[in-house]
Amino acid sequence: MTHADLSLMPVLFVPHGGGPLPLLNDANHQELRAFLSSVALKIPTPKAIVLITAHWEEAQVTLSSHSHPGMLFDYYGFPPEAYKLSYPAPGEPQLTEEIARLLKASGIAVKLDNQRAFDHGTFVPLKLMYPEANIPVVQMSLVQHLDPKTHIAIGEALASLREQRILIVGSGMSFHNMRAFFSQDPKVLHRSAEFDHWLTESLTEGNVDTMARLIEWQSAPEARFSHPREEHLLPLHVCFGAAHRKTIHATRNFNGVLLNTLISGYIWQ
Repeated sequence: MTHADLSLMPVLFVPHGGGPLPLLNDANHQELRAFLSSVALKIPTPKAIVLITAHWEEAQVTLSSHSHPGMLFDYYGFPPEAYKLSYPAPGEPQLTEEIARLLKASGIAVKLDNQRAFDHGTFVPLKLMYPEANIPVVQMSLVQHLDPKTHIAIGEALASLREQRILIVGSGMSFHNMRAFFSQDPKVLHRSAEFDHWLTESLTEGNVDTMARLIEWQSAPEARFSHPREEHLLPLHVCFGAAHRKTIHATRNFNGVLLNTLISGYIWQ
């Protein structure tokens, strides 16, 4: 059994939903909105947040370094209010530099981007989790080759941040198939549940090799149905990498139905 280490910040993987819909009171997102609005109340207040977003890919790990990032409305076709949202949390250039040093020390190439704004993978969950926008945020990209081992290694390089009261958040989706979200096929929920069960078992059960499973995730039941492209899953790999040396197993802290699919969130603490 894994016991909480109160000297370490937890690590969170959160589903961020469809575009800005969790912030627009969309009926399909009420469960997710309630979860995101309450999850931060159950953990210590962080000194800063490092958020790995599914909506930013670069040739190498890239970190936002502006002291006051703007807003990137990287979606289309939504009501006008979706383009007036704000999340004025500060950046933290000093932390960005520290993260870059940690990555380089692990042999991971990294660059800084002082122009990158907060995309919706960042501002949608954080606006619900920390609505005061008073905690500094460093946004981190995925690496565009989408290699699972690489993303676990990125997380491992970040692990020491947990000892500094820094919250590591992976923002993606445990299920992300756009066609399935809008399908009328009654089998979709069952198929998404097959992958969800595998993922939850892989992360939470003591009798499985979590790392091996995550590296070979494409072998899971309904893997490619659940993730035709894996950019929304890989923030979870970074979270696992950051957590597993001190917190072997995660707990599922959210499980709900979104657009006729089963989605989950996880915490390592």
